Amino acid sequence: MSADPLNRAGTPQRSKTSPPPSGSGASAIEVRRSARRRRTVSAYREGDRTVVLIPARMSEAEEQRWVNVMLDKLAAQESKRSLGDAELAERARRLSEQYFAGRARPATVRWVTNQNTRWGSCTPAEGSIRLSHRLQGMPEYVVDYVLLHELAHLLVPGHGPRFWRLLEAYPCTERARGYLEGVVAAARLPHVPGARDE
Repeated sequence: MSADPLNRAGTPQRSKTSPPPSGSGASAIEVRRSARRRRTVSAYREGDRTVVLIPARMSEAEEQRWVNVMLDKLAAQESKRSLGDAELAERARRLSEQYFAGRARPATVRWVTNQNTRWGSCTPAEGSIRLSHRLQGMPEYVVDYVLLHELAHLLVPGHGPRFWRLLEAYPCTERARGYLEGVVAAARLPHVPGARDE
């Protein structure tokens, strides 16, 4: 059983939210029970809450044990990712220099776990770029493409011709897009974030 933010199978039968332990700085915990979920337990962050999905048949004692296990797993994953944020920001800086003459200057670049239907996002007004943790372990040229895609949004907000002309400078654009489209097709996700029709 693993912390899999994409594994949200089953309609919740019962949901219960608990406040975080006092003074812990942790988020509220929502446990969702599902009659369709047989064995798997998963957890993900949703805004200021942590959602833990469990089978409906689990006892209260099993629920508490699994909540603790999943909170520890999420914390370990986030700790590992946060170590990579500095490297990710440096990579974005280098890519901006190489392909955009350093004009795209993000204020923050970081990995996030709450993007399950898109590979990355950019908020130009804040200068923030967030990449989905699902990119971790993919080929470097794919991660670089997604970073460049979001960096380009700091220069051109939409997906018009000017935006795509910026990305033409990166020689692996079509290859990376094909790779991501293949991942999406294999996972049967609804759409490819960053596609030209957005």
